[in-house]
Formats: sequence, C-alpha cells, structure tokens
Amino acid sequence: MSDLKSRFDAAVAHSKDLSERPDNMTLLKLYALFKQGSLGDNTDKKPGFSDMVGRAKWEAWNTLKGTTADDAMQQYVDLIESLS
Repeated sequence: MSDLKSRFDAAVAHSKDLSERPDNMTLLKLYALFKQGSLGDNTDKKPGFSDMVGRAKWEAWNTLKGTTADDAMQQYVDLIESLS
C-alpha cells in the first residue's frame, strides 16, 4: 500500500473524529475529494431537481473531473489536517 493511500485512509478515519463539524461547503469538498480519490471521475447520472442534496453532491464531485486520484487523495489529507 502506498504511503499516500495509507495517509488517505487515516484521514478518512480521522474525519469522523473532528472536534467541530465542518460547514456544508467544506463537507461537500470532502465528499467530492473522497469520491474522486476512491472512484475517479463521476460517471453517475445527475440527480433530479427534487433531490437537492444528491444534486449538490453530484455537482461537487463532477467539478473534480480530470483530477487524478493521487491529487484528490492529497487534497483530502491536506484539508482534514487543516481542520484538525
């Protein structure tokens, strides 16, 4: 397992133990970086207008299209460290 992957996994585990809940925009960024780092580009169908939360998550992830998994994992780790 690469060093980055192990740091990413540790950051994911640590994200559940943050002292304060991040604001919604930060949560969306974390979600998008996690998905991009784990699964790559978003290929899911865009949710309809009635699913506002799903649509916001889809759009956040979709903005990272083309970002490498390693870059997304590093950004996720950096963001979690800045919130700690």
